[in-house]
Amino acid sequence: MDHPTLLMLLVTLFWGGNAVAGRLAVDQVSPAQLTLLRWVVAGAIILPMTWRELADAAPMLRRRMAFLAAMGTLGFTTYNILYYSAAHVTSAVNIAIVTASSPIFMLAGGRALLGGRVRGLQWLGAGVAFCGLLAVASGGSLRALAALSFNHGDLMVLAASALYAGYSLALRRRPAVGALVFFAAIVPAAVISALVPAGIELASGEARMPTAQGFAVIVYVGLFPSLLAQVFFLRAVELIGAARAGLYTNLTPVFGAGLAWLGLGERFGWHHALGLVAVVAGIGLAEYSARRR
Repeated sequence: MDHPTLLMLLVTLFWGGNAVAGRLAVDQVSPAQLTLLRWVVAGAIILPMTWRELADAAPMLRRRMAFLAAMGTLGFTTYNILYYSAAHVTSAVNIAIVTASSPIFMLAGGRALLGGRVRGLQWLGAGVAFCGLLAVASGGSLRALAALSFNHGDLMVLAASALYAGYSLALRRRPAVGALVFFAAIVPAAVISALVPAGIELASGEARMPTAQGFAVIVYVGLFPSLLAQVFFLRAVELIGAARAGLYTNLTPVFGAGLAWLGLGERFGWHHALGLVAVVAGIGLAEYSARRR
């Protein structure tokens, strides 16, 4: 599949489903256990599919072990631990707004670290998309925005967004292997690094082993947000770069709201529709600028 727009639509749809799955996971499985088991599920699927290709690429991958370990530990495990932990101490509105910083990190990082040129229309597109996300997160209420207060949970989300932006930008330096093989090579690092917070959670008595519903959530997040979305994201970044792919991530909370309406019976209001239009318009502006260039 080589159509970047379709790839990123699927990525953000699966990530939007992850937000709903996170709500369903409350009291069904604890955050560190969920993080560990989602990567175990993803690894159990991808490693048998790619073991021949991994064996062929082993000499190249061994030379990049530190890079692979950092990508799995920071981009996968640490990101998810920060995100899931923040959900316990800050509001969903704050999380949605702060998460919108990730495309900005990608644009700024691409300019500062990689020397990429970011045109005015791309910044304008990012701004329009961010306004759309504000409409979704605030419920269309200026009073709700004015009443926002920020705490250390929001700093966790900000750190998680910066980490994932760094992961996305670093994909330009990944080993010269296919997306499936690269993903399979970093999943073991995610699993190993996730053992530490899962062990701490167990030792502190805060771990909650998955219920039947918790296992269903684990299977979903292991297959769709962890496996398919990550592989599709890798391919999209390969095709159009991290900065352009990153702007599509503003669709995630809009898809999340729509899926919550369908699956959880939550209301889908005019502000969600307005947010969707603004996010799509912002992406369209940025894509127009990039394609003109």
